[in-house]
Amino acid sequence: MSTKVKTFLLQFISFAVLFFLVRVLIVEFTALSGFWIPLTSAVVATILAPQFRNVTTADGDRILMKWIFMKGVKTFK
Repeated sequence: MSTKVKTFLLQFISFAVLFFLVRVLIVEFTALSGFWIPLTSAVVATILAPQFRNVTTADGDRILMKWIFMKGVKTFK
């Protein structure tokens, strides 16, 4: 599996997990209904999800992760 595919999967999985968690919390603890539940969940998950990028270096492809709860950038091989 290429690093581009891994980057896409990591980005998608992190967004999906946060989306469903936020959706459950919104349904349980707020009075929102209808279209506002998934819209609010998507906005919050987009803001809170870590961002993954694929970078090509002299050593090969690397995956970089940046997150609002972490200082700096974390590198994966």
